Amino acid sequence: MEPPRLEERTAEPAADEPLAHRRIVFGIVSIALLMASIDQTIVATALNAIRGDLNAELNWSGWTITIYALGQILVMPLAGRLGDQFGRKRVFLAAAVLFTIASLACSLADSIYLLVVFRAFQAIGGGAFMPTATGIVAEQFGRDRDRAVGMFTSIFPIGGILGPIVGGVIVTYWSWREIFIVNVPAGLLLILLAWRFIPHSAPKAAARIDGVGALLLALTILSGMYGISSLGGRGAEPTDPLFIGAEVLAVVFGFLFVRHTNRARDPFIPITLLRGRGFAVMNAINLLYGAAVLGFGALVPLYAESRYGIQPLQAGTLLTARAVGMICVAGLAVFALRRTGYRAPMIGGFLLVAAGMTLMSIAPHGLTPYAWLAVAAGVTGIGMGLSIPASNNASLQLAPDQISAIAGLRGMFRQSGGIIAVSVTTTVLAHSANPGTSQANVCIIFAAVLLLIVPFTFLVPDHRGSW
Repeated sequence: MEPPRLEERTAEPAADEPLAHRRIVFGIVSIALLMASIDQTIVATALNAIRGDLNAELNWSGWTITIYALGQILVMPLAGRLGDQFGRKRVFLAAAVLFTIASLACSLADSIYLLVVFRAFQAIGGGAFMPTATGIVAEQFGRDRDRAVGMFTSIFPIGGILGPIVGGVIVTYWSWREIFIVNVPAGLLLILLAWRFIPHSAPKAAARIDGVGALLLALTILSGMYGISSLGGRGAEPTDPLFIGAEVLAVVFGFLFVRHTNRARDPFIPITLLRGRGFAVMNAINLLYGAAVLGFGALVPLYAESRYGIQPLQAGTLLTARAVGMICVAGLAVFALRRTGYRAPMIGGFLLVAAGMTLMSIAPHGLTPYAWLAVAAGVTGIGMGLSIPASNNASLQLAPDQISAIAGLRGMFRQSGGIIAVSVTTTVLAHSANPGTSQANVCIIFAAVLLLIVPFTFLVPDHRGSW
């Protein structure tokens, strides 16, 4: 039998790639996911420091989180396609370079507006990591890709542990600028390792990039979020012309995006992945889950500081407590998926997260405020560790040949929910006489949203066994 050519081997390496090399590749892409994860939580501990140093209002400080999520939303579906078209290694390396340069630029920003712009570029790099890394790992692990992809769940909570701790220490002993500088040496290391060890994947047939669709989606989200954020300004009201005009534009751009998507030959988001069998319900679940979990979670340190006067370093470690709970369960949940299926762990996880959020909103009983919040955060982490591996694989299993695109779409819906939650919450707090109490009420609302998700899970196609 003729030995396989090099390009065949790099396109399908899982069949004969040594296990040790696959683990090296997994470790390299995990560094990228860790960096992107850290930057979702590390800024939360520095919001008050950024506000004070740059003389910014709360709603614009919140945009440092919102714009990071928005950039990821737009680039995730695009990065999946670009990875298929030009090779995942090339796109992965380009993302690492952009993320590193943008992190350095963030540390040098001298106004809140420049910081938001640089965070947008940082988000583009970070958002490209997930779909390309998912495709790289799927190629390397072959029939075991469900477990390998599921193990990504354990990467993000590690970032959740390191982010608040590192952020709290840096803000306490240095300044908020150093929270971005730490990405520079890590980014350089990532670039060198990826260049050396990640194998090239064979590019697929070129597909036209739908720039019009991407632009319309960006304008829809930007207009809507800017309108909501404008309410956080001094004296702004819902009757303000700026708010009304921005929301009208969001509706118009949204209509144009939907019409364009229905008519385009190669739309930015394929219709089959939006409303095909199983995809519609999973997209709805991911949107609501992102709002309730990712959105509010990013503001937990602010809640601890505002309601109980907890210092930034301690407030940041509350996200650590959540991440520890998640890690304790996620690994077991991944390996149990072939027995449990997807529905049961999703339902159990959603209920636990809702319970943890409810506890967080209640005044402490018999414990210090920090201990009470840590316990509540740990409960939400356990629920996340139980539900995320199942929800990740539930959509991937529907079309295993489109893993990169589905991973990007899943992240897009979760991040969309997250930025809606952050924008609305910061606007509410800007108008509140007692932000801590108001945020506790918001927590109850998000717990109710999670309960509303539960009936949707019965519409998710269940699956047991390997793919």
